[in-house]
Amino acid sequence: MKVLELKIPPVALVILLAACMWAVARISPNRYFAVPWAGWLAVVSAMVGVCIVILAVKEFKLAGTTVDPRLPARSVSLVVGGVYRRSRNPMYLGLLLVLCAWGLFLGSTPALLFVPAFVIYMNRFQIAPEERFMREKFGESYNKYRTEVRRWV
Repeated sequence: MKVLELKIPPVALVILLAACMWAVARISPNRYFAVPWAGWLAVVSAMVGVCIVILAVKEFKLAGTTVDPRLPARSVSLVVGGVYRRSRNPMYLGLLLVLCAWGLFLGSTPALLFVPAFVIYMNRFQIAPEERFMREKFGESYNKYRTEVRRWV
């Protein structure tokens, strides 16, 4: 399955999954759930997710390294400051929160199945190859960082 590694830009994957979630919600109208304040929870989740992504991108820009996750070879430095002190993958965490917000907004139980699918896909086809590269390029510095900071949260 290496053919899928580092191929789909995470933002494109989120857009694709969001479209799938919408389609599933439309074809399964009897599978809705009600959460008090779902609209507000969705807005807050999406805003927090977008803020995390912006802060993560800012850290990459300050470090002068690439934000394109499909090209880890272009990484010139190991970013460990800012939001990267709490998560090794804050950009993906932020996208996950946006996807969760969309699921809450739709209120569709089957649509929510795409949220863990995103995590599984990202762990296998995006994060694992990135981590292999980071271990090779940054060696002990990355290994130390990996032991101190969790993958997602």
